[in-house]
Amino acid sequence: MRIDDLDRKIIAILAEDGRLSFAALGGRIGLSTPATKRRVDRLVSGGAIRRFTAQIDPGALGWTIEAFVELYCEGRVPPEQMRELAHSIPEVLDAYTVTGEADGILVVRAVGPAHFERVLGIIRNHPGVSRTRSSIVLSHL
Repeated sequence: MRIDDLDRKIIAILAEDGRLSFAALGGRIGLSTPATKRRVDRLVSGGAIRRFTAQIDPGALGWTIEAFVELYCEGRVPPEQMRELAHSIPEVLDAYTVTGEADGILVVRAVGPAHFERVLGIIRNHPGVSRTRSSIVLSHL
């Protein structure tokens, strides 16, 4: 898919406010509403825009702990198996395969220490996981 400067502007604006109407978006980039909709539809169908989401403040929902959990696996665990682990636990927000000593990193949210400990136990008991190492986020910079 070819992306031009106008597409990049559309993506940047939608990244800041995904609820912007096609008319408002078009007004900011100098296109008509139908032309703007066609561009956005093309970016979605081409995969440049994967989805539109709401960014939620986890603290407002009581999810006060955020942690990075490094996964160390037994032998060679395929990424698909790590993906299944991540998708099976609602508290896992993101998951990555990485280079270095760890095989993967999970981003985990929990209501409090006891909840985080339960989630960590689920992760540790998953087939193929030999150990974990966690870092709890103190603040976002």
